[in-house]
Amino acid sequence: MADRRHTERRGFSLGALAAGVGAVVGLKRALRPRYSFQGKTVVITGGSRGLGLVMARMFLKEGARVAICGRDVESLQRAHADLERMGGEVLTLRCDVRDQVQVDAMVGAVHEHWGAVDVLINNAGVIMVGPLESMTLEDFEEAVDVHLWGPLYTTLAVAPAMKARGEGRIVNVASMGGKLSIPHLVPYSASKFALVGLSDGLRTELAQDGIRVTTACPSLIRTGSPRNATFKGDHEKEYAWFHVSNSMMGVSMSAERVARKIMEACRRGDAEALVGMPAKLGALGRALAPNLTARVLDAVNRRLPQDSTPERYKGSESETPLTRSWLTEMSRRAAERNNENEVSLH
Repeated sequence: MADRRHTERRGFSLGALAAGVGAVVGLKRALRPRYSFQGKTVVITGGSRGLGLVMARMFLKEGARVAICGRDVESLQRAHADLERMGGEVLTLRCDVRDQVQVDAMVGAVHEHWGAVDVLINNAGVIMVGPLESMTLEDFEEAVDVHLWGPLYTTLAVAPAMKARGEGRIVNVASMGGKLSIPHLVPYSASKFALVGLSDGLRTELAQDGIRVTTACPSLIRTGSPRNATFKGDHEKEYAWFHVSNSMMGVSMSAERVARKIMEACRRGDAEALVGMPAKLGALGRALAPNLTARVLDAVNRRLPQDSTPERYKGSESETPLTRSWLTEMSRRAAERNNENEVSLH
């Protein structure tokens, strides 16, 4: 009986301690000065469509000056027209983030136009879907160039001015694929894992300079992006499972909801934002039950198409009656809203 009372008291004490720590953390967060985007200069890579474009709209609504960059001129022109209708200050710049010279020139143009960058959103991304046997070294190199080197180049370009002012915000948009490697997305996941590692290291070393770095790992997002993704192997079947998943409630989230959560994490200066239940469960499962998670992913992989054909196809080239059906309606509507219907390089 005494042992039981002792255990109960100990359990109560631990619970009270946890509650107290939670209350202190919550109070500190509530009392922390609210970071305002009003009048701030925001740079968004990959901002001409999809999540980047949605975030650009939201930053404009908050009174920020927004510069977006992308590789495709026509896509940038459409995005500029979209954002210009909202009012506010918008700058669109062609830039391939894989090229450090272009990145430095892009950031230099923003500095010349508005001054130093206050907020950097590293959002540019590429998606290649297919079995490992269909992937080439070039596929891996492209993913790493965009998802690792691109954010590093932009960070190195904006960090000196942020350090000089003693403040700044950097958001690296990774993915749940940077926490849990998804079958048939190996180049994507490997490069996003690299981005998560880079982001963690940058956060630690730049904090002393007043620069807050946030790693965002969202679940699938309904941006309409499958049309512009690359598919290999049995490209029609690969496109079908990816596009349908991207449009399913509970599996994917609206781009607007994801954008709001990432912006709030940036505002608070959070270290990490796991956005959506699939991302949270995936990260938790890999950490606490890696063997079980591996078996589940193995079962998923065995049910996916296994054709190893290396040719590349855009999603727009892989349409079937299934991908034009009601199953993908939400994704197709998102594509219309977010400048994804016209296939581009980025």
